[in-house]
This record gives sequence, C-alpha cells and structure tokens, in this order.
Amino acid sequence: MSQDSTKSSKTKGLLLLTALLAVIALLALFFGRYPSPGITNPFALATDPLGQSIIFNLRTPRVIAAILLGMALGGAGFIFQQSFSNPLVEPGFLGVSPGAAFGSALAILLFSGQFFLIQTFAIIFSLGGLVLSLLIARIIPDNNYKLNLVFSGIIVSALFSAGLGIIKYIADPLSQLPEITFWLLGGLWSAAWPRIIPIILPVMASFLVLLIFRWRINLMGLDDRVAFTSGFNVKKEKPLFLFFAVIGVALLTSIAGIVNWVGLIVPIISRTLFGGNARFTLPASMINGAIFVLICDTIARALFAGEVPLGVLSALLGSLSFLIVVIFRRRKAL
Repeated sequence: MSQDSTKSSKTKGLLLLTALLAVIALLALFFGRYPSPGITNPFALATDPLGQSIIFNLRTPRVIAAILLGMALGGAGFIFQQSFSNPLVEPGFLGVSPGAAFGSALAILLFSGQFFLIQTFAIIFSLGGLVLSLLIARIIPDNNYKLNLVFSGIIVSALFSAGLGIIKYIADPLSQLPEITFWLLGGLWSAAWPRIIPIILPVMASFLVLLIFRWRINLMGLDDRVAFTSGFNVKKEKPLFLFFAVIGVALLTSIAGIVNWVGLIVPIISRTLFGGNARFTLPASMINGAIFVLICDTIARALFAGEVPLGVLSALLGSLSFLIVVIFRRRKAL
C-alpha cells in the first residue's frame, strides 16, 4: 500500500471515529432513566418541561464533560507513552493524579467539602505534582533525562500518596472520609454548566496546541541524543508538551475525580489501529478516549437506579479491553 493511500485510509478512519462519537453523544443525551429506563422519544420533549430541563441542564453538560475528560486522558496518555517510549505509563505517572487526589482531600479536610475549593486545590496540586517531578528530574545527576523523569515521578507520587493516607487517617470518619473516598472513585454527577463553562476554553486551548505541534511529538519517543540531533530540545520541549497534556487532565480531574485506565488502554488501542505516527494517533487517542468515557458514564448513570462511580466502571471495562488487546497481539505475533 502506498504512502498516500495509507494517509487517506487513516484520515477516513479519523472521520469515522468522529462520526461515531457524534452518534454516541446524541444517544447519550436521550438515554437515561427518565421518563422510563431506555431512550427517550425526542418528539415527546416538546410537551415535557421536566424532560427538557433534564436534557439541557443535566445531561448536556455531563456529555460535554465526558467528551472533554476522555479527550484529555486519551491524548495525555499517548503523549506520556510517547515521551517515555513505554506503553504502560499514563497521565498520572508524574504525580498528576496523586497530586489531584491529595489536593482534593486536603480541601475536604480543611473546608468541609466546598466544591470550588476542592476543584481549585485539585488543579493546583496536580499541576504542582508535574512541576515538582520536572524539577527533581533536572537536579538528579544523570544525563538520561527520560530515566530521571521516571525516578522523579515515582518519588512525587509516593509523597502525595503518603500525604493522602495521613489525611484519610485524621479525617472525620462520618462526614469527611466518605466524601474523600467517593471523590477518589470518580464520577461526573457534579458536571453542571457553572462548573463546565469556565474550563472549556483552557482545555480546548491545550488540545489545540498539542494537535498543531503533534509532528514534534513524534520526536519525543526517540533517544534523548537522537532527538537532540534531530532538532528537538529535550529539556525544554518535552516538559512543555507534558505540561500542556496535563492541563486538560488537571482541569477535568478537578470535576470528575480520579478516573483510571483511560489514559493507559486508549492510546494502546489507537496505536494498534493507526500506528505510532502522532499525526493520526494523537487525534485518534483523543476521540477514542471521548468515546470510551462517554460510554462508561452513560452506563454508570443509566444502568442502575443508583449511579455507579465512573472510576470503577472505567477500571472494569479498561482492564477487560486491555486483556483483549494483549490476547489479540499475542495471537497476531504467533
């Protein structure tokens, strides 16, 4: 197959994924437990003010949040895996998720669950985790910057995990501890217009930067010396791309809590379908991540009378998907 035909087929694949995402998003808007479990008749909404309010005030911002969360986790997962040349790393690798968990738990402990402060602390500490990891990687006396990042990520994640353990130990077991635990399980039940609108612009800006410069992201997977000879400044550009990747994750994590496995399994699936070229695989990871989270969230809120935590469902479906991918690759290799 020629190079032009390969590009054409991958472009068509991206368009098909985009169309699939649009269809799933439309179905998610009308799928729920009101007025009865299943898909709501759109034409019946004309005479149903309560149904209209549910669609536009509850489900629409939640669908948007699920799409943005999936895009942030999927895109960041691909960039992290590309940066470390390791398919088993994910966006929380450099202390991002542990930092967000620590920050939110600290806010719950100090301010009795005020959501704005929980959101603010989660953003500050998740970005702080990344910055601290990058700083530690620079001061480690070793010329292998990629290996330094691995060490620093382990150190920072361990520090935040220890801090979270202390907070959970001293938290009120009747009020604060259940709230901390529930936040750590992840979920989009708090996704409302006042909380979604302020973060849309910075999240979309971070996506745009990554997509515009995705041809540079291909160089991140090279050995540091090879990348440098190719014109890629490892110690300046790599932290910059990691930072833009984490911005969206931090902002969405502040609303959704900890949602694991998306940033791990989605880039692997996208790389299997589209190869390792970031020109196609980065947008594919974003779209596949949006599809994955949207499906998980729709099932989480509509399958049972009580909502299943999104983090639990994403871990279940993500681990099963990972198992399928591993079996498929093993059989293909034989």
